[in-house]
Amino acid sequence: MDASGGTGESAGTGPAASGRLRPVAKIVILYVAVPLAVYSLLRSAGLTAVTALLLSGVFPAAVVAIDAIRHHRLDVVGALVLAGIVVGTILGLISHSARLVLVEGSVGTGVFGVACLGSLWTRQPLMYGLALEFAGPNTAQGREMTGLWQYEGFRRVFRVITAVWGVGFLLEAAVRVVIVYSTSTGTAFVSSQVTPFLWLAALSAWTVAYGRWQKRKGERLAAASEAAQAAQAAQAAQAANVHPEPTET
Repeated sequence: MDASGGTGESAGTGPAASGRLRPVAKIVILYVAVPLAVYSLLRSAGLTAVTALLLSGVFPAAVVAIDAIRHHRLDVVGALVLAGIVVGTILGLISHSARLVLVEGSVGTGVFGVACLGSLWTRQPLMYGLALEFAGPNTAQGREMTGLWQYEGFRRVFRVITAVWGVGFLLEAAVRVVIVYSTSTGTAFVSSQVTPFLWLAALSAWTVAYGRWQKRKGERLAAASEAAQAAQAAQAAQAANVHPEPTET
């Protein structure tokens, strides 16, 4: 019994872990490793920094476009990558400055940060809309999220998450600009490829931890409320037994 149970747990855990790691591996390989390798090869071949930077963005841009066509939607990471490549290409062709090409990465993250903070004054914050889109409005999880939106506590959680992501993305954009103008082109390029995903991973980890903490907090409050109601019911029952209603003779 124990052996079979352990095997079942291991089999269930393996595919789940693999499913969680697959998107991370895709980001690391396609959006970080490949552009870095292409840039290094092109620079070794004698191309200028601007040309190497522009050509290194062709592959990730193609990946984002193919994914958008296949899934009929553009995810957040893909949108930021594509926006950065497009802006960087325009800046590179106009200015022929490698540093301006690298600064482009701050444009997408900065815009997303501003969009997050601006959405706090709308009916639904941006991170709630993205979470609902990823879950699927017509799925069980999506319907649960839609139903929970009526509660102020649930709305407050997503407003906090949206505010933290907005501030976080603006800080990340500022850090990237400082790095671009204070280090060499090669160092800045490596940083511009790695830093956004490290920042994204940190924000995602905080979001998961914050969500779990809020869930546990809600469960404790619900348990306390049920205990208080049970105590009130017990007191009412005891009062009814101590002072029974008079009977007719």
